Amino acid sequence: MLYLWAITLLWAFSFSLIGVYLAGQVDAYFAVLSRVVLAAVVFLPWLLRHKVAPKIAAQLMGIGAIQLGLMYLFYYQSFLLLSVPEVLIFTIFTPVYITLLHDLLEGRFHRRYLFSALLAIAGAAVMRWNSLNEDFWLGFLVVQGANLCFASGQVLYKYRLAHWPAATQPAQHAIFGWFYVGALLIALPAWLLLGAPQYPTTELQWGILLWLGVVASGLGYYLWNLGATKVNSGQLATMNNALIPAGLLVNLVLWNRDTDLLRLLVGASIMLFALWLVSRK
Repeated sequence: MLYLWAITLLWAFSFSLIGVYLAGQVDAYFAVLSRVVLAAVVFLPWLLRHKVAPKIAAQLMGIGAIQLGLMYLFYYQSFLLLSVPEVLIFTIFTPVYITLLHDLLEGRFHRRYLFSALLAIAGAAVMRWNSLNEDFWLGFLVVQGANLCFASGQVLYKYRLAHWPAATQPAQHAIFGWFYVGALLIALPAWLLLGAPQYPTTELQWGILLWLGVVASGLGYYLWNLGATKVNSGQLATMNNALIPAGLLVNLVLWNRDTDLLRLLVGASIMLFALWLVSRK
């Protein structure tokens, strides 16, 4: 759980940096490409040093293409169809996808995990529910595409590592670079086809992109997926919505954004209860 909590805090700061300094100022596809390239460079030494069977490399590339590459394409497209509050509302369904996909792969069903995931959604909804526009169904489906990609990547990585023979399983940092190679195969063509010549214009923006690529993406996704292999699917599902109260708290403390403290407290309490529910023996 330590990895998931640490990355939750890290990503809470990262989302605020994107919203304040990059959104609407730097082309989204260029930002995504920059993050993926920098993350791949972080793991390049291990990619060159450790040989991986082509089948394993292809599987990791596929997971990275789904969880990071395709997820970002859906995610950024959703902002063209929905307001920011609507996008945030619709991202809260990820925990249910995680529990159902993992149980489907394992051939079983955890009612307690599903109930905790629904509780996590309820807690997030308490904090984030705003009025919706009438014409939002297409946007809703696009956001669900992003949610499914992010959930599928986590579940597939967790499942793959869980069913890897312990005697032949290498250190995860030695193979994780292929995850970013797969994401790059999606991010690069997307930028070439859909990107706009809207690049950072200040040293601060370049610095934020460097931070997002090396730390938030490079270390972030590695440690998050590493943490996913060390918890049960119910805990992983619940932690996927922990970013919402963390992000609100960061905005409140650093940028003094308007936040309903009562809703934040109630929603976070519901989510902590859901986490306790799936953590107890």
